[in-house]
Amino acid sequence: MSRGVVLQRRLPKVFGRAPILVSPDSALAYWKRDLGSVDPFLLSMVRELVRPGMVVWDIGANNGLFAFAAAALGAQVLAVEPDIWLSNLLNRSRLLNGLPVTVLPAAVGDSLSTAKLYLSPQGRASNSMLGSGVYQTTVSVTMDWLAAHFPPPAVVKIDIEGMEATALRGASQLLQLKPTILCEVTREHELVGSLLTGAGYKMYGARSLERTPLQRPSCDTLAIADK
Repeated sequence: MSRGVVLQRRLPKVFGRAPILVSPDSALAYWKRDLGSVDPFLLSMVRELVRPGMVVWDIGANNGLFAFAAAALGAQVLAVEPDIWLSNLLNRSRLLNGLPVTVLPAAVGDSLSTAKLYLSPQGRASNSMLGSGVYQTTVSVTMDWLAAHFPPPAVVKIDIEGMEATALRGASQLLQLKPTILCEVTREHELVGSLLTGAGYKMYGARSLERTPLQRPSCDTLAIADK
């Protein structure tokens, strides 16, 4: 029933009630009318990390909840999403609400190439470059390439279903700029940790109120550069 369904919803009041288009084809929680209850953690990180005038990158933007919430707080946002259907939905939302979001339909990896995005039967939020079966062909860029073509970010959110280490391998120049990074880490935890600590970052559990430094990335990792 969720396949191809598009719903218009509004962001919570703190984000100006901006309208965005979402789909339960991505995650069933988007059937809810209250977007604040779909992913409270993600919206809380927007409130914590984003300030007006910042440049923010959303790598693996999906429906754009993080991207449009950040833009509603006054950030300039680059939303990168390889799924053709979702990137089109992001563009439709951008035209609907007029928020400063640039949509780039691409995957992010460690080289400039073409790649396959496998479409998950569990929903578009689980689409991955790792898998088998039905796929879309997409271009793959690096975050260093993005930094050469778009304004450098103060905040980068990464949610790319197991490709975190690959993306960070292609970000050595970007990491020298020391953006704050919010990263979902689902595999290759040790490698992700070494890439971040080697670039001068300390890692924290993003869901932990105490924010004690981590030796190994958690599922939701907040990486902040040593100053």
